Amino acid sequence: MSKPIRVRFAPSPTGPLHIGGVRTALFNYLFAKKHGGVFYLRIEDTDQNRFVPGAEEYILEALEWLGISPDETVGKNEKFGPYRQSERKELYKEYADQLINSGWAYYAFDSAEDLDKLRKSDEENGKTFIYNHSNREQLDNSLTNSAEKTAQRILAGEDYVIRFKTPVDEILQLKDIIRGDVKFDTNLLDDKVLYKSDGMPTYHLANIVDDHLMETSHVIRGEEWLPSMPLHVLLYRAFNWEAPEFAHLPLILKPVGNGKLSKRDGDKLGFPVFPLEWKTAEGVSSGYREKGFLPEAVINFLALLGWSSGTDQELFTLDELVNVFDLGRVNKAGAKFDPEKNKWFNNQYFQRADNEVLAKELSHTLLEKGINRPIETVTEIVRLVKERATFASELWDLSDFFFMAPTSYDEKATKNWKPETAELMTKLIDVLENTVDFSTENVENTVKTWMTENEIGMGKIMQPLRLSLVGSLKGPHLYDIISIIGKDETIARINKAIETLK
Repeated sequence: MSKPIRVRFAPSPTGPLHIGGVRTALFNYLFAKKHGGVFYLRIEDTDQNRFVPGAEEYILEALEWLGISPDETVGKNEKFGPYRQSERKELYKEYADQLINSGWAYYAFDSAEDLDKLRKSDEENGKTFIYNHSNREQLDNSLTNSAEKTAQRILAGEDYVIRFKTPVDEILQLKDIIRGDVKFDTNLLDDKVLYKSDGMPTYHLANIVDDHLMETSHVIRGEEWLPSMPLHVLLYRAFNWEAPEFAHLPLILKPVGNGKLSKRDGDKLGFPVFPLEWKTAEGVSSGYREKGFLPEAVINFLALLGWSSGTDQELFTLDELVNVFDLGRVNKAGAKFDPEKNKWFNNQYFQRADNEVLAKELSHTLLEKGINRPIETVTEIVRLVKERATFASELWDLSDFFFMAPTSYDEKATKNWKPETAELMTKLIDVLENTVDFSTENVENTVKTWMTENEIGMGKIMQPLRLSLVGSLKGPHLYDIISIIGKDETIARINKAIETLK
C-alpha cells in the first residue's frame, strides 16, 4: 500500500440507514484503522428527487451510536470539503466538459419519450434497448449533429444530458480484492448518463471526481455496485487518474428464502434492520438502539456477516476487530442474517455490561412505576438477575418480586404446598424473627442448620419459601432475595402465603 489509506462511506440521504449500509461503513472503518488511515463520510445527495429531510442527521447519529464516527465529514475536519455533493455541483460540470473536450463523452438530446418508444420497440422484437456503440450514431446527440448545430441547440436552452462514450471491442480485466480477477466486455456496456438535464451530475461522475479529489485509496462498497466497476475504471482512464483499489462486499441475505435482506423481512420476523428508530407519517420502523441492543453487540454481529477471522473466536471488541481485520478474509458469497444469533451476541455483551449502568436503566422503569430504591440495591439486583436477560427491557420482569410482593401464586408450583407446609412455614418465621444478621450467608447458614437439626427435608422448605417470596419457582439464589427484601418483608410474604394457600 504505497499511498496513504483513505476510505469512505458515501450513503445517499434517501431514508434510514439499512443494516447492510452499516456493515459497509464498519468494514471501511476497520480497514482504515487497521492501516492507520482515514475513514471519511461523504453525503451523496445529487438525486434531489429522492432526498429525505433528516436522513443525513440520522446517518451521522447512527455511526456515532455504533462507535464508528468518521474522521472527516460535514462540519468535521473538512480537509477536502465540502463533504456534501449538492454543495459541489459547480465542480462536476467542469469535469463533464473535460470529458466532452477529450472525446470521452458527448451531448445527448434524446427526449425521455423518444427513448421510451425505442425501448418498447426493442421489447416487442425480443430485444433489450441499450444506448451504446450499437445505436449512438443513429440517435439524437452530438455524434450525429455537427458541432455548430450542437452549440446552437445548447445555446437555445434545449434539454440535454452528457453521456460517457464507452470504448468498443475491449475486454476489461479488472482486479477486486475480494473477488479476484473480473472481466467485462465493453460492447455489453451502455453509455451511462454522467450529467443530467437538471444541472446535477449522476452518481457515476460525482463519485469518481470526489473519490479522486478526496484522495480515496480504496473503494469498499456493496456487491450491488460491481456492475458499475468497469465504467468507473474507464472514467479514471478518461481523466488520466490513478484508480483506487476496489473491494465489493457480499450481500446480507434474508433469514428465510433467497434474496437481499429487506425491511419487509424485519417487519415479518420481528427484528430491526435499521440501527436507530425511523419515524414517518406512515408509522415507526424499529431500530437496534430502541430495541435494546448494545452497540458493541451490533458491531460484533455485523463484522462476522461475510467476514471471518480464521479462528473459532466469535466475540471481538472494536479494537480487536481493528487488529485482526483483513479484506482478504471477506467471503464472496452472501451472508444469511440470523436474528437468533443476533440476540445471542447481545446476550453475551449484556452479561459483560457494567451493572451500575444497567441499574440506571432499571431505575428509570422503577420510577415510572412509582418505586424508589437506592442505586446500590438496584445494582445488586441487576447482578443477580441479568444472566437470564438479553435486553435491559427484560430486567423488570426478571426482578419485579424484589420490589413488590406477589399478588398471585403459580398454579403448578402450589402443588408443592402440602398440608404440613403452613406449620413448617410458621416455624421458619420464628427462626427468621430471631435472626439478627440478615446477610445472605448468615440467613442461609441459620435456615440450613435449623432444617438439619430438625431433620426437615430441603424440598419441604425451599420450594414453598420461594413460592411465598416470588409467587413462582423462578429467580436467583433464594437467600440473596431474602437478604435484599429484608426481614420484615420476608416474614410478611410468608404470612400472606400461609393465609392464601391454607
